[in-house]
Amino acid sequence: MKPPSADQEFSSQLLAVGSAVRAMRKERGMSQEELANVAKIDRSHMGKIERGERNVSFANIVRISIALGCLPSTILLRARL
Repeated sequence: MKPPSADQEFSSQLLAVGSAVRAMRKERGMSQEELANVAKIDRSHMGKIERGERNVSFANIVRISIALGCLPSTILLRARL
């Protein structure tokens, strides 16, 4: 059995971050639009982040964490990264 390629592994990491953001947002009772507005990120871009379709920048991880009221590391820990 072949090990996963670097691209496949990176895609799964993006999906893990997106899933963590979505779960934390829902736990706080926030809509995707509300989180995007508070984080000052376009709502469609936030959707792509949550679906693991976008490479989320460190700056956006910080913005999202502030909007969620947590540390950036909390998002990465939740994503098991």
